Amino acid sequence: MTYRISGLSPDLFAPLFAMDDAELAANNARRVTAEADRGWPCRISLEDAKAGEELILLHHVSHDVETPYRSAYAIYVRPGVEAAIWRDETPPVFEGRPLALRAFGADGMLRTAALAGPGDADGAIRNLFADDAIAYIDAHNAAHGCFAARIERDEP
Repeated sequence: MTYRISGLSPDLFAPLFAMDDAELAANNARRVTAEADRGWPCRISLEDAKAGEELILLHHVSHDVETPYRSAYAIYVRPGVEAAIWRDETPPVFEGRPLALRAFGADGMLRTAALAGPGDADGAIRNLFADDAIAYIDAHNAAHGCFAARIERDEP
């Protein structure tokens, strides 16, 4: 069993980068500048922004399903980056962070969940996918609760 972790499509957010601050605020978003090389995780590139880089902070529906488990929270995205794809390894944005892994069935209902300490995400992902009823996993930063990435089976 292999898995794939994908960053969000930059096309979803491209219009935001052309907006001024008032337009962003009207869309519940804010332009921010990373203040350090860590702590500003881009959900497109799956890497932390570097100090001085511009990001957009916005409300994002990460689990858009017609179930009680529909989920949304704030995320950061950066302009000019490509959507990352990681196969059978975890992206840099997972490093050093405890993660909450929420495992869902194809019907969008939560089947189980796990906490993964820093460096333990790969094993936890594989353990969750050992159950054939798990269609995908949403990773969230355990402390802040924000969506980190979608993890899907990547069968050949």
